[in-house]
Amino acid sequence: MALENQKPIPTSMHGGVLSFVAGFVDVVGFIALFGLFTAHVTGNFIMIGVELTGNSDGLATKLLALPAFVVAVAATRVLESNFARRQRPVVALLLAIECLFLLLFIGTGLWAKAGAGLTANALPSTLAGMLAVVAMGIQNALSRTALADLGPTTIMTGNTTQVVIDLVDLTSASPEQTGAIVTRLRKMLPAVVGFAAGAVLGALAYQAVSFWCVFLPVLLLAAVCRQRWPGRVALA
Repeated sequence: MALENQKPIPTSMHGGVLSFVAGFVDVVGFIALFGLFTAHVTGNFIMIGVELTGNSDGLATKLLALPAFVVAVAATRVLESNFARRQRPVVALLLAIECLFLLLFIGTGLWAKAGAGLTANALPSTLAGMLAVVAMGIQNALSRTALADLGPTTIMTGNTTQVVIDLVDLTSASPEQTGAIVTRLRKMLPAVVGFAAGAVLGALAYQAVSFWCVFLPVLLLAAVCRQRWPGRVALA
């Protein structure tokens, strides 16, 4: 369906949508690329430890994920500052770049499968992984800067912890505290639910249609990008 004909996504749901994208891409990378975490690189440290003690499938790719992620975050910050200085639409442009890297991820993954198949530590597999890591690095950086109001959209540990704490505190909160707690829950609950839904759907979709399934996150990102473009009417 063309973006022109899509119903706009309320801006209050952008955090949940971006979390869905992260969960979806993360699980596709994990399934397809031998346990590679693309949305949160700390998980790769665990996998590196596991593989150093046994099966080393995909070890080189996981070792490269951290520098690729660092470069992506640094480059995003530089671009963000440059776009802001030139009064360009920061979020829209960076989300468009994220879309581009996800499209390259799709193409590279399909190329790898069409050749000799996905093989641990082979160049096509490693390249596909790094493209996805860069895409998620962009989103990670934005969640700390221009999209900080949405909260984290790629790592759910902090969100889940805060949701549980807030739900417990809500039972004995004063009226003033209740307002702050409800505001946080409205921001963090959609992110947690979105990430979980993305992970489940991503796993099922990859099993069904391989890397083609990543077009769904790309379309969702494109819709958010379009709404974030200056002059677009956003729904609260």
